[in-house]
Amino acid sequence: MQKDPIRIVILGGGTAGWMTAAGFIKGFKPEFASVRLIESDEIGTVGVGEATLPQLKSFNDFLGLNEPEFMRDTNATFKLGIDFRNWGREGDSYIHPFGIHGQAINGVPLFQYWLKARANGHDSDLESYSFPIMACRNLKFDFPSEDDRSVRSTFAYAYQFDAVLYARYLRRWAESKGLQRTEGKVVEVNLRPEDGFIRSLTLASGEVVEGDLFIDCSGFRSLLLGQTLKVPWEDWTPWLPCDRALAVPCDRAGDFTPYTRATAREAGWTWRIPLQHRTGNGYVFSSRFTTEDRAAEVLLAGLDGKAQAEPRLIKFAAGRRKQSWYKNCIAIGLASGFLEPLESTSIYLAQMASDFVMRLFPGKDIDPKLVAEFNRTIDIEYDRVRDFLILHYHANQKPAEEDPTGLWRYVREMTVPDTLIEKMETFKHRGHIHRYRDGLFAPPSWIAVYTGQNILPRNYDRQVDNMSTEAMLEKMREMQERVAVNVEVLPTHADFLRDYCFDPSAKMMQEAGNV
Repeated sequence: MQKDPIRIVILGGGTAGWMTAAGFIKGFKPEFASVRLIESDEIGTVGVGEATLPQLKSFNDFLGLNEPEFMRDTNATFKLGIDFRNWGREGDSYIHPFGIHGQAINGVPLFQYWLKARANGHDSDLESYSFPIMACRNLKFDFPSEDDRSVRSTFAYAYQFDAVLYARYLRRWAESKGLQRTEGKVVEVNLRPEDGFIRSLTLASGEVVEGDLFIDCSGFRSLLLGQTLKVPWEDWTPWLPCDRALAVPCDRAGDFTPYTRATAREAGWTWRIPLQHRTGNGYVFSSRFTTEDRAAEVLLAGLDGKAQAEPRLIKFAAGRRKQSWYKNCIAIGLASGFLEPLESTSIYLAQMASDFVMRLFPGKDIDPKLVAEFNRTIDIEYDRVRDFLILHYHANQKPAEEDPTGLWRYVREMTVPDTLIEKMETFKHRGHIHRYRDGLFAPPSWIAVYTGQNILPRNYDRQVDNMSTEAMLEKMREMQERVAVNVEVLPTHADFLRDYCFDPSAKMMQEAGNV
């Protein structure tokens, strides 16, 4: 029987810190664990991205957050995917959906039937079979149906929001549940001489905060895991050379899209994220291939509306700590690693890490087996995300006239990780993609990038030959029609958001579940 609660000390706020704190407050009884968060208003947060993945809805549901309230308080919009423009060649556009490319036929993914149809001269648009993609293309939104027979059950959704407001929202929620927050700046990290574990943190006020488990959410500084415990950094910039971002909000203008846009530029890519009150914009670029002045020029020239501020520069490096859990310290968020915001993975990686901590939560004595399992799982997650991001760059076909800086030639010709080479070769054979039990980027995600950037398999799954070509084409036409008919009757993203978030009676819409 545990006599005293385990003392958890979280260093740093921001999205990672407050998500971790909120999860712990919800997941652990006070008699089991006490949670204290230390942050300093003098130290800003990075706030690189404002777009998320569908897993965040699961986190919000775990906390029991009221969705309309959360969306109002964070100026959130809905997100069904990401629109990638100019990544293969100039003028290309494809959407990475949070859903599938059509429902399976006789247990075989529709993608395989599409490959056979294409091999037989029937070259239809793969996106036309995807309900979330066509909803994006038509600026529509509704909640998924709970009837798994419906084409409207074939997707999930995420959010686009102000990350600073989300951290504040979680802070209010956590403090209302009893979280102890301390305003203060750490001036010294005190180690136990017998084993090198962290014993306490000394604040500028003179207060000494002791703990049993320390969570490092101090951002790129990685004050505990990196600076104090000296856990090495693994550099991935040779594969992901972008090392700067300029961010700027602008007045809302243009299409109110239920998706984020990522447009390839001369030395990187720009993002566009529509929120309720403004549009978030940024340019992720490589300082090896352009200057900050030129990047600002490109960014500002592409805005939909008037800039609301001067572009803010953020410097970073792609990579991770070689261990995210060392001794009695666990790094979460940017203190653990950073992979650029191309696929909105930063918040997910912080969420996933805090979830794994709760699953493997130690006693006051740290079990090395739990540490090893945590680090193994984190490594797998980071490696998979890394490979997926590299694919976007590596699979470009830009000729010299579309590549004035040379960035795109570099990433196309660079040597990529063996794990990515294996994935690409397996796909090119007959469209096979390994299914993960847990983690990000299921087959539809890879299919979207491969086909969107003009990589297609040489063969198809021969199980589709069990159906005649005529019957196959008829099934595919029926599916296209179902998608088109269902998308047509959806409300626009703007109308749905207005009714759901600002009309209290509209909360019942979430439970309607149209088929």
